[in-house]
Amino acid sequence: MSGRTPAPGHDPHGDELIATHGEPVEDADAAIVLVHGRGATARSVLQLGTQVVGDRDVAILAPQAAANTWYPNSFLSPVTDNEPGRSSGLRAVGRAVATATDAGIDAERVLVGGFSQGACLAGEFVARNPARYGGLAVLSGGLIGDSIAVDDYVGTAADAGVTDPTDALAGTPAFLGCSDVDPHIPEERVHETAEVLEALGADVDVRIYEGMGHGINDDEIEAVSEILANV
Repeated sequence: MSGRTPAPGHDPHGDELIATHGEPVEDADAAIVLVHGRGATARSVLQLGTQVVGDRDVAILAPQAAANTWYPNSFLSPVTDNEPGRSSGLRAVGRAVATATDAGIDAERVLVGGFSQGACLAGEFVARNPARYGGLAVLSGGLIGDSIAVDDYVGTAADAGVTDPTDALAGTPAFLGCSDVDPHIPEERVHETAEVLEALGADVDVRIYEGMGHGINDDEIEAVSEILANV
């Protein structure tokens, strides 16, 4: 874990380390990248990883945000209001995924997920960097910005040279779980996020929990664990 001061300039999270747990990445056949929420730490989200992984030999990787916060404002704010934290956070998620793939784990055996602020980054990363991943878990989160346009994400995939942008995620299982009364995440944004992921070819499972608030429940952990079991 890093106790370093934030990197200057446009990459505030660039000097932070990646916390690890479970099977060493060089020995693992699968990996889960988990992104912590505002005010939390990479070490704390590893605990969620151990619940999801169980006794499987899976590498758990968790990037750390500088000062424990990925970006300063609500994820519903205009994108520019959350820069450079948002872009730096996406690069941090990318480094964690690359740690797994550089060790020989195919992207289709890497599950990317997170909670709250981390869920927003996880979803944004997968939608902006589409491939066939092992899975995506967006726990109390959604895509980032004051408005969401499906064509924007499909266009990004096309600009990246994806032959068929509408199948860019190639059936990646995507789980979205949230409360109907979450004080930070409007239910509408969860459904908008699902529409984008479906437009990119993901196999989406949305579950809205009545009266849960801002948290994670056992059904969500079980759902993500089942996705991992099929990786």
